[in-house]
Amino acid sequence: MPDGLDELAAAVAADDPVRSRDLVRDACPEGADDVLRLLATDAASGSALATELLIEQLDGSGIVRRLVRSSLLDEAAVDDVCQDVLISVAGSIGSFRGDAKVTTWVHTIVRNRVIDHLRRQRASVPLPEDDVMLGQRMSSLLATRATVQAALARLPERYREPVTLRDLDGLSYAEIAERLGRAEGTIKAQISRGRALVAADLRGDDGLGDAAWDGPGEAGRE
Repeated sequence: MPDGLDELAAAVAADDPVRSRDLVRDACPEGADDVLRLLATDAASGSALATELLIEQLDGSGIVRRLVRSSLLDEAAVDDVCQDVLISVAGSIGSFRGDAKVTTWVHTIVRNRVIDHLRRQRASVPLPEDDVMLGQRMSSLLATRATVQAALARLPERYREPVTLRDLDGLSYAEIAERLGRAEGTIKAQISRGRALVAADLRGDDGLGDAAWDGPGEAGRE
């Protein structure tokens, strides 16, 4: 393993988010595939930090968005499908075995989420405006599952505040951005990633995970 990856592996094992993020930034995009494989492997083994970094990298690098856009003509649906993909990745990362590139594994998830979207279209079920339905899913779960409340409490603060304000308090992205003093685009990304991390946390609670979000498609999907 190259020195940079050794350092990253050690930083993740030491649960050092600042050092880990610095090393991920330094290694990408040149070492993107190796970095993604390391993060996915550690995340599959139960590392919460590796899961967080993997979601950040898949989202922030635009990998998920590019894959979704290559399969969907409806630009208005891209954000919703990207959110579903991140939730699926986080909720099912334990199934990653490392026998394929991470991007290949993610592409399979993208394909399934796109198929779900197209099925909803054929059934004449309109996609929600913005991501209100996703927020409603989480709000409903929070009202009935203490495990979800606990998972939300365990989120890093950068994600916990925006997700709480959006999905529990019902604030708009603009209102959250103003309250927290962050750019609206940053708020959208943090909410998307935060929801995915809640799904990752739930995968270890009573068999919950991606299926616990009551998303489209079958329970236990990739």
